Amino acid sequence: MSGDGGTGVPRALVWDMDGTLLDSGEVVPDAFVETVRRLGGATPSRAEVVELYALGPPRIMLSHLLQRPCTEEELDLYHHALADTAVGAVVYPGIRAALDALHGSVPLAVFTGASRRAARILLSATGLADHFDAVVGGDEVARQKPDPEGVLSACRHLGVSARDAVYAGDAPRDLLAARAAGARAAAAGWGHQYDPGAPADLTLLTPDDLLPLFGRPAGPAPL
Repeated sequence: MSGDGGTGVPRALVWDMDGTLLDSGEVVPDAFVETVRRLGGATPSRAEVVELYALGPPRIMLSHLLQRPCTEEELDLYHHALADTAVGAVVYPGIRAALDALHGSVPLAVFTGASRRAARILLSATGLADHFDAVVGGDEVARQKPDPEGVLSACRHLGVSARDAVYAGDAPRDLLAARAAGARAAAAGWGHQYDPGAPADLTLLTPDDLLPLFGRPAGPAPL
């Protein structure tokens, strides 16, 4: 871990999902690709889908890919496709142990640019859903990252000030959202959108690097 991460023991931890908790770099794009294919649109590559993550939740992404507003039925089609691909999502090494170490004593939440429904699908498929006290999706906020709205909303659900929280994410927009909210910005160095030049308060090499912030001993390095 690098950076001092501020002073004092934080009271809560909010996580990004894709690229931070989960390696979903194939399953989420594949669900979009399959949905667009079934709807007769121009089929994107996985990389092209990932580039659209910053747009926001699935409704916005799917509308962009279809080049028209998507319907509720088409959005349902995407979520059903995601439920099929979600079995391939992988929990990053060390995540489960870190969550187990903090669960029950540190309030935990997820704020993701994905929809709340998509988050529930992926967290349930990977067995992580029960670790979190709150889940906020990108479809529940008016402004997407790097705006702080989602981080602030997650903190409100946990009953803490953002200044007493850490937001862990891999993408630069995650860290900018954390800082804009007044939370500590923890860069997930294992994530697929991690940028060492992004403005983090601290950089995590493994999920266990979070534990000392909350007064817990770091565990062994994940295999």
